[in-house]
Amino acid sequence: RRRSKPPATGCMNGHAPPARQAVDNRVSIWRMIPVLLSIHERQTVKKRTLGRTGLQVTELSLGGLFVSKLGGDQEASNGAVARALELGVNYVDTAPTYADSEVVLGKAFKSLGLGAKKPFYLSTKLGGRPEPFNPRDKDCLRKSVEISMKDLGVDHFDILYVHEPERPQQYDWWTDPENVYGPVLDVLDELKKSGVVRYTGLGGTTAYAMARLVATGKFDVVLTAFNYSLLWREAEHEILPAAKKANVGVVIGSPLQQGSLTQCWPDAVLDSVPWLSKPRRDQLKALYAFCREIDMPLPELSIRWVVSNPDISTVLMGAANRQQVQQNFASVERGPLPADIRKRADEIAAMVPFRPFEEPGLRFEHYAAKIGGAQ
Repeated sequence: RRRSKPPATGCMNGHAPPARQAVDNRVSIWRMIPVLLSIHERQTVKKRTLGRTGLQVTELSLGGLFVSKLGGDQEASNGAVARALELGVNYVDTAPTYADSEVVLGKAFKSLGLGAKKPFYLSTKLGGRPEPFNPRDKDCLRKSVEISMKDLGVDHFDILYVHEPERPQQYDWWTDPENVYGPVLDVLDELKKSGVVRYTGLGGTTAYAMARLVATGKFDVVLTAFNYSLLWREAEHEILPAAKKANVGVVIGSPLQQGSLTQCWPDAVLDSVPWLSKPRRDQLKALYAFCREIDMPLPELSIRWVVSNPDISTVLMGAANRQQVQQNFASVERGPLPADIRKRADEIAAMVPFRPFEEPGLRFEHYAAKIGGAQ
């Protein structure tokens, strides 16, 4: 609220008397404390170069999948965005197919009074919209970008990804797969020339097919999800080497494997899951025991393991609210893991070097509800 003007009585030239000034000064100082704390926190956030883009992105970034109705209500999402920015996070990623993430993020940005020029880097993706989606229809692709800009309240994107570029049964992007060409490349070039897009990227979930696309050098950034985490490391074999050779920035999605590495489950829960292979069951038990031995929460171990790799540009957190953002930030703030802990983690990961056949996402809540809870 605006303050009313001080009464004329006892004032000289419109200034408050000394007692009033002292009170006002104290109020101003208290109001500045959150700002000063925010500045201090920003100084602790480390940044890395996002490949050949030259963008300096924070090691921890905000993924938009659960900043949506999948993760909670608008208020929770507003809190997640606000806290991430308070802590100095300077990169946010989303996609049209992340439920209503773009709309929710747009409202969150508006609630913070942010205009079209955002004080952070923002990326979204092409794929899945408008429906019926045709990945080879240039007008369809342009329309997708227009909708994303409107929903997010922006006038450009720092990075625009081709979503699931290596899954032709989902989105058949390439008219010439051998030479990796499709109409989407023409649209991306057009958007870059017009200033709507600064850099382009690949955002996918396969462990090997995407490496060939990275190696073409036609894209600036690669976002790989589900293939680089504490126990799932397939991206090490081809995607990461291809990105390093082409100086392509690397964004890691799902460092907690979409919930598989968020908590330790009792042995009774693991033993009750019928589809869990014996090698994976033994591996998880060893991992949980290791967490107890070093007195480190599993989510912290998992996120710090990812940021321990200097070839990773940034890791996206799947936080849905203010508290989860704070927890993820606290983990990354503690820095890379010591060499001895990384060595032990490598030994545990080597127990199951590749995914067992038909292994689904490791979510055990259903079984835990029957016989117990998380440790």
